[in-house]
Amino acid sequence: MKSLIHIPNNQTATIRAADDPSGGSDEGDEDGQVGVATKAKAKPKKPSQYKVLLLNDDYTPMEFVVAVLKNFFRMDLEQATRVMLHVHQKGVGVCGVFPYEVAETKVNQVMDFARENQHPLQCTLEKA
Repeated sequence: MKSLIHIPNNQTATIRAADDPSGGSDEGDEDGQVGVATKAKAKPKKPSQYKVLLLNDDYTPMEFVVAVLKNFFRMDLEQATRVMLHVHQKGVGVCGVFPYEVAETKVNQVMDFARENQHPLQCTLEKA
């Protein structure tokens, strides 16, 4: 009769036949009565991704937005200008997609930098 054994992650279990004559020792015998079962490691899940968004306002200078995009999102001048114009024309633009902790840190850095420079620039994140 077969039975199932639950094996916790990354552990092994010794399996013996019910009629094992060795008396339950952990030594293997020569007729193959002992086997080792291991549970395969589960593949780690990829972290959820989040978009960092800049929101348009009527007061933050375009040059400041470009500087934010270059400094915090490592964009070159051309790409930063393109994103800034998109935010200006559409009202919102994506600065990048990151794992939650990275996205949250970038949002906080941008918001702190904007406040330090007395600009009302808004930055937020949403699930990608």
